[in-house]
Amino acid sequence: MSKLLDNMQPAIKEETKHVAIYTATGVVLMWLLFLVLHFTMPEKVPFNYTVILGGLGGGAVAVLNFLWMGLMVQKAAAKAGDQDAVKTLVKGSYSQRMLFQMLWVIIAIVAPCFHYVAGILPLLFPGTGIKIMGILKK
Repeated sequence: MSKLLDNMQPAIKEETKHVAIYTATGVVLMWLLFLVLHFTMPEKVPFNYTVILGGLGGGAVAVLNFLWMGLMVQKAAAKAGDQDAVKTLVKGSYSQRMLFQMLWVIIAIVAPCFHYVAGILPLLFPGTGIKIMGILKK
């Protein structure tokens, strides 16, 4: 793991840190929403360990997916002269990352220790955070 971090471009480290902050903020807001909904509709909306574990798991998958994409972009940039290799690398990485996320979605739905909504919703937080920050910076 140390070698991976040593070879990582500073921009990837920085952007992954930003995405981790956006995702953690989204997860905390989601937990607060679950809590409020639980107080208003306790029979329909739970707030227990499954919501917490779902948010933690989904958030971790979201951040790892972004990091994985950043590492792929770094690797593709190193092969910029070979367009076929770059295309293969990008397609393969996309397929693997989508499979990784779909596996998490299945686990979040099937495993009783995760609330499925709390597990799936954090997958949307990195993109949402990036868009919000883009709007705020303009």
